[in-house]
Amino acid sequence: MDVTALQDKKLVPAVSVVSPTRTSRGTVSYGNNNANEQTMGIMPVITQIRNYKIDQGRFLTDQDVTNRANVVVLGYQAVIDLFGTGAQSPVGNYIRISGMKFQVVGTCQKFGGFAGDSYVLMPLTTMQSKITGGDVVQQIGVKAVTPDQVDAAIAQVTAVLRARHVIRTAAGAADDFSITGMRETLNSMQATLAAFSLFMGAVGAISLIVGGIGIMNIMLVSVTERTREIGIRKAIGARRRDILIQFLIEAAALSLTGGLIGLGLAVGVAHAMGQITLGQTQVTPEISYSIVFIALGVSIGTGLLSGTYPAFRAGGLDPIESLRHE
Repeated sequence: MDVTALQDKKLVPAVSVVSPTRTSRGTVSYGNNNANEQTMGIMPVITQIRNYKIDQGRFLTDQDVTNRANVVVLGYQAVIDLFGTGAQSPVGNYIRISGMKFQVVGTCQKFGGFAGDSYVLMPLTTMQSKITGGDVVQQIGVKAVTPDQVDAAIAQVTAVLRARHVIRTAAGAADDFSITGMRETLNSMQATLAAFSLFMGAVGAISLIVGGIGIMNIMLVSVTERTREIGIRKAIGARRRDILIQFLIEAAALSLTGGLIGLGLAVGVAHAMGQITLGQTQVTPEISYSIVFIALGVSIGTGLLSGTYPAFRAGGLDPIESLRHE
């Protein structure tokens, strides 16, 4: 068995923890509440690989694995799906999976992220003997002895699995398994976020250019329609600087108004997203006040930049010619 081989310190000295997992998705019920949850058969050592933190009750034990006990630990979202958000504690209650009763012995704190919280954990032996059948596992979690030995652990695990699966290196045969390290996962996530940020930045830049052109056109029309007003102001003592400041303030106010409207729409969309559920996982968007101030600052800056030419044009009008304007 691959798991047994990977637990042999002589074969993989760079590996400290080996945790096999078997997963299945199906309906989990409590009373009249039904939810589609991911059921995972795990070993207690998985806590050394994944950061499961107990909220109520206890985690699974080696004795549960040995006894093939009908006990489960619920994820944060699974608790909400089955028991609601009331004061009732799930610990000690029984849920049904594939028609069998399982006692809830613990619940986990909110984990979040891409993994989500819609899961039910049970002993691997229970999953294999009572849910899926057989002794097959789908994933094997492995932890290196130290962070510096991650590459060595990957190389050793690869060598052991290729030898056990009789994959001939000389013949250039491809692996019939895949190894994914956390660094690869992190790099993939960072690349995805960088591409998304670049895309959103390009959309934002185009929006600013279009908005700036719109503000400039509005201000140029305003200068044309208020030429006589500008002439009167200059005739009674207004300086070019006064006219310039007036139109810049108007342009900034116009842009700030648009920014506030956009900010209100963004907050509304974020609030609406907080009311929906994706894959049984609650979406919880957060609004950063620093981003809010930056967005409003960019709006004001766009208005000032776009209103500069119309403001200079208004300030440079000749008062006599302006008074003649109809």
